[in-house]
Amino acid sequence: MPEDLIRVIYRLETSGDVAALAAKIASDQSTGTFTDLPGETAEVKARCAARVLKITPLPDTELSSFPSEGHRFHRADVVIGYPLEAVGTDIAALMTITVGGVFSVRGLSGVRVMDFDLPPAFARHPGPQFGIDGSRKLTNVYDRPIIGSIIKPALGLAPPETALMVKELCEAGVDFIKDDEKLMSPGYSPLADRIAAVMPVIDAHEQRTGKRVMYAWGISSADPDIMMENHDLVLSAGGNAAVININSVGYGGMTYLRKRSALCLHAHRNGWDILTRHPGLGMQFTAWGKIWRLLGVDQFQINGIAAKYWEPDKSFVRSFHDCMTPIFSPADRPLPVVGSGQWGGQAVETYARTGQTTDLMYLGGGGIHGHPGGAASGVAAIRQAWEAAVEGVSLADYAKDHKELAQAIEKFGDK
Repeated sequence: MPEDLIRVIYRLETSGDVAALAAKIASDQSTGTFTDLPGETAEVKARCAARVLKITPLPDTELSSFPSEGHRFHRADVVIGYPLEAVGTDIAALMTITVGGVFSVRGLSGVRVMDFDLPPAFARHPGPQFGIDGSRKLTNVYDRPIIGSIIKPALGLAPPETALMVKELCEAGVDFIKDDEKLMSPGYSPLADRIAAVMPVIDAHEQRTGKRVMYAWGISSADPDIMMENHDLVLSAGGNAAVININSVGYGGMTYLRKRSALCLHAHRNGWDILTRHPGLGMQFTAWGKIWRLLGVDQFQINGIAAKYWEPDKSFVRSFHDCMTPIFSPADRPLPVVGSGQWGGQAVETYARTGQTTDLMYLGGGGIHGHPGGAASGVAAIRQAWEAAVEGVSLADYAKDHKELAQAIEKFGDK
């Protein structure tokens, strides 16, 4: 790919001519408008005009993605190239020029951004500070998934109650604990008070066992200065991770934080679903996730097999592979975080469909807290499920000699 060209792949749908619509998008999103312009010279076009590079037809459909007039709608994957000189490497400029206005184009009955193919100049963005290798180093977990859990109930626990749950989870053997994404600094549990109650538990467990459990604190705020104050509270208390609601803090908030952060940034993507839930509209995670990776996400929650929330398994698998695919180098890969209704029963299929890798975090909320033998048994059951997956043994066979896994199958197997 020429180093001065940004290529964006769109899935377009229209009752009209796809090629004409693609050309209109390229013109409208660069040098052109609805009529000829005296200033749109050949020199200006050569320097800044976007152009259609490739059109790959897809089967027609009789149902439009947007409510639209017509009986048959034509679809194609279209690659449009934008000169780097006209866009630059700023993420706000990239999203405004190549995404924002495209959704407004008249004549579209559907549009989905499938991918960005970015030139090396975009490597100026910092990317993950910790990523896969750093997450393993901080948790001292190698050769198996990092096993994590979530504070549940998500809302309502006072700091002393949270500390008791953290103590239980540490003793259960988890590697990682996180605030639920909905928990930031509410009146009943201000972040400073929660830190003061919980960090002594983390420290005491390390003193007693030698294991320092990673805790990711909810520090998100729409005010970057407040978010940094929250970051500093965590860091000064000896914490090493934070949960960031990336859609809520935005590109600018994430940029501001990453430039100054010394914490491992665990990204929750709540709100992403509406951007991708309709297959003919919005954005593919391949494209959307790439932006957040450039901005510095270290750990990326991407749901899991048979998730409790909406998402087809194939979408999760694709998101996992996207996280594991370098943009510019292996260092820009975030740790995939597999969660949402996970209890261990999905381990075998997860292992098989993600390329037989254990480079991931496996989050169990109810799958750990709700185990009939308690949290310790819930953690043990997940570890046993992953042992079975790696050894190529069915869960049913492995459970014959592993009580905790057998109990988990009996409790969760029909979920």
